[in-house]
Amino acid sequence: MRSNLLMCGVGALFALQVVGCTAHRPRAAVGAAATVVQAPQGREASFESTPAWRDEFDYTGRPDPAKWSYDVGGDGWGNDELQQYTDRIDNASVGDGVLSIVARKEPLAGRAYTSARLVSRGKGDFLYGRFEVRAKLPPGRGTWPAIWMLPTDWAYGGWPRSGEIDIMEHVGFDPGIVHVSVHTGAYYHTIGTQKTAIKPVANATTEFHRYRVDWTPRAIRGYIDDGQVFEFANEGTGTPVWPFDKRFHLLLNIAVGGSWGGQKGVDDSVFPARMEIDYVRVYRMVDAGKTTPAGFRRSRRVPTGSP
Repeated sequence: MRSNLLMCGVGALFALQVVGCTAHRPRAAVGAAATVVQAPQGREASFESTPAWRDEFDYTGRPDPAKWSYDVGGDGWGNDELQQYTDRIDNASVGDGVLSIVARKEPLAGRAYTSARLVSRGKGDFLYGRFEVRAKLPPGRGTWPAIWMLPTDWAYGGWPRSGEIDIMEHVGFDPGIVHVSVHTGAYYHTIGTQKTAIKPVANATTEFHRYRVDWTPRAIRGYIDDGQVFEFANEGTGTPVWPFDKRFHLLLNIAVGGSWGGQKGVDDSVFPARMEIDYVRVYRMVDAGKTTPAGFRRSRRVPTGSP
């Protein structure tokens, strides 16, 4: 495995001058009014070849606390999910070069299952970039693993107005079918307008694959093993369509059951169910269309308890 790259400070923000999930509902926030902006023009951006933020999981024990925190609780997470998220090493641990997120069939705090939801919020917050995760997904009906991103500051209001980027979602009752999506105030699944691509990956639960999103001011593009499967362009019509000009953070989790993952029930024989992650890498965007190059600076720590 590769060596870790330590961050310069408590967090990282990839910043540029800006012209102009499915399923995991966060707490609502008071939002700013939508504004109309022009779609960015000029050449498409590229990305640096060396990650500026990464976890190679080449250590043993708990996930690196300098990079990851935990969302904990068991309130259904807006989707009628069945698990209690914990910060226990039984549900998230690092060893043999991989991060293992493990959903278990066990009672805790009134829930029948436990799992983990890791977040980089306040420790890795990003505005644009290339985000790549190499992962092997858990099999089994009732599992719902996700690699995704949520806004750190909720500048445009609660879900979905401030946006969501789903790098990878998979539901166990539909094995080998991977979803890449975005959600915004104008495009989200509850009203049937979400922007989603579906890609068969026959061995997604038995082999590692690379799940990637390239996020620029012009578009969000999704890739599996370097093949493009998804594109969502900035239409230039304002924040209800494009709230993706604010910083976001990463999430890694396995949900159990829920409004989507549990549509065909839960097979208790599949537990413990494990998602293994070989690495998480984030590459800074190079702004090819402006005279001022992309900047890179520390971000301020987000207070504990922020949405």
